[in-house]
Amino acid sequence: MPEYASLVDVRTDFQNVQELTSVWGDIRSDLEDQNADLKHTYAILGEYDFLVVMEAPDRDAAYQAGVALERHGLNAQTMEIIPTEELAQVVDDL
Repeated sequence: MPEYASLVDVRTDFQNVQELTSVWGDIRSDLEDQNADLKHTYAILGEYDFLVVMEAPDRDAAYQAGVALERHGLNAQTMEIIPTEELAQVVDDL
């Protein structure tokens, strides 16, 4: 199944870190409703607050998963990713 990464900014004020971390269970459920599987989440330092890695059957499902993130007060920039081992194969096909 294709993998997607979302660079996420928190745009909602949360009372505390525990409140922010508790939302991930709800997000996982919402993504599953869109046929997406949340694989990894990382808190990151820098321009973005989180990196979310998920699998989705197609771009439409990935788009809907990105919208689900937005409903939780998160601004997400979602893009398709491929393992670097597969990159050479993609380039060879050009």
